[in-house]
Amino acid sequence: MTLHVACLGAGYFARFHHDAWQRIDQAELRAVCDTDLSKAQASGATAYDDLASMLDETRPDIVDIATPPPTHADAIRTALAYTPRVIICQKPFATSLEEARVLTELAHDAQIPLVIHENFRFQPWYRVMKTAIQDGQIGDVLQTTFRLRTGDGQGPDAYLDRQPYFQTMPRLLIHETGVHFVDVFRFLMGAPKAVYGDLRRMNPVISGEDAGYFLLSFESGARALFDGNRLLDHAAENRRTTLGEALIEGTTGTLSLDGRGAVHLRRFGKQEQQVLLSPQEWPGFGGDCVHALCAHIVEGLTSGTGFENEAYDYLGVIEITEAIYRSDKEGRRIEL
Repeated sequence: MTLHVACLGAGYFARFHHDAWQRIDQAELRAVCDTDLSKAQASGATAYDDLASMLDETRPDIVDIATPPPTHADAIRTALAYTPRVIICQKPFATSLEEARVLTELAHDAQIPLVIHENFRFQPWYRVMKTAIQDGQIGDVLQTTFRLRTGDGQGPDAYLDRQPYFQTMPRLLIHETGVHFVDVFRFLMGAPKAVYGDLRRMNPVISGEDAGYFLLSFESGARALFDGNRLLDHAAENRRTTLGEALIEGTTGTLSLDGRGAVHLRRFGKQEQQVLLSPQEWPGFGGDCVHALCAHIVEGLTSGTGFENEAYDYLGVIEITEAIYRSDKEGRRIEL
């Protein structure tokens, strides 16, 4: 059985979606819609500049929304009317927690799964780390740290070559990028009980924050620290592979992630390290995580195993994100 896919969006990141679908044997990218018809045509699929027309003519099994948040509400409402088997929506999901809740309820009432395209948890290094934690290779996790160092945020031309709208976003570091790691921390460690945020804007040409910290606290006593600064870099030939470096520290060992996408395990008290994942030339974006997520959707539909990151669960990510901004504004820890 071939699943028919229609994608809304043909911008910078949407092209990773198109490529992923075209590499999955059980899926066919039938159509792409964009307000710029020439961009949709470049996908190689049937091109449209109107979402309703595309959905009416193609009647896809999967609708994949890969456009900015202000478009999500109307796109999801339109897609629901054509009753696809599943709708996928890029993050950041919607423009507010309230809007996200409304869209989640609409999808629930229509009995159509709404999956948020949060792809970082599908990056191979985090899958390897999760397995190592579950297998007890580092004992009880006490501390997780991620240092984001994209190195693309300096000067008046910051972000203009790839995603120029970053300059005018009122919320940048956490809303656009840090949200990935909120979800990764939840994937690795479960739901936190409290959050503290401390954010700042360092490049005066942009509107939002581009550096800062957030700290998640868990019932177990463990902590997860996000340390982000888009003006600084890390040691990697391609800084967009991992966006930074990570440590997961437990009572019997430590997992480390470097900028090449390599994962190492060091046993407590030892010097030598065991390679759990070697660096590779991954296709696509970030360890081919977009392809991995799309393949997960296909598997969920064909086998009935369900989906990760359905909207009702992803609301927790948005709630934490909002709490980080509230914590920064109020200068205090926020209980969740």
